[in-house]
Amino acid sequence: MINKRFITFEGGEGSGKTTQIKILKRKLLKYGNVVTTREPGGSPNAEKIRSLLVKGEKDRWSEISELLLISAARKDHLDKILLDALRNKKFVLCDRFTDSTIVYQGYGKGIDLKLINKLDALVTKKLKPKITFLLNIKPEIGLKRSRGRNNRELRYENMPIEYHKKINSSFFKLSKKDPKRFVVIDASKDKEEISDIIWKNVKNKLLD
Repeated sequence: MINKRFITFEGGEGSGKTTQIKILKRKLLKYGNVVTTREPGGSPNAEKIRSLLVKGEKDRWSEISELLLISAARKDHLDKILLDALRNKKFVLCDRFTDSTIVYQGYGKGIDLKLINKLDALVTKKLKPKITFLLNIKPEIGLKRSRGRNNRELRYENMPIEYHKKINSSFFKLSKKDPKRFVVIDASKDKEEISDIIWKNVKNKLLD
């Protein structure tokens, strides 16, 4: 189920998703109400789960425990925030969604993709965004950015560089499977140049 007002942003650590969501929100407000949110998190209960996932030792959770925590956070986020916003015809800009789970927990940590997809279907009822912007950045650059901004959520940043390289290549792999939805952008470009690319795609695919 594709929702035309649902836009997601994906990419590795430090790729600039938060900045671009803020810029796009300002532009979209001329066309209707806009909700910005994130995963894991987005609702009060999901934010509590987020703190368990993004802080602490990198090996504090088993792969399956991590997947279940992410799914629980997503279910609460959908029930309390995201679905209500979409039902009320609001634009929803979300920093990460199910693609991150497929990449980080599936390709990255080796959980069976069939299991991830089954759990996703149960939680999201196969909700899909109209557009997914993939902000691509070299892991070494993105990690340096993320660690250098007084960030206290460093559990994933502290995982081996090989893991982040796998994340980077896996996002590309996913984007090639769904080229109509994904827009891949070089995140090393100037932020204004990136925002122009994003706005052009939003106008062409959502507003025209």
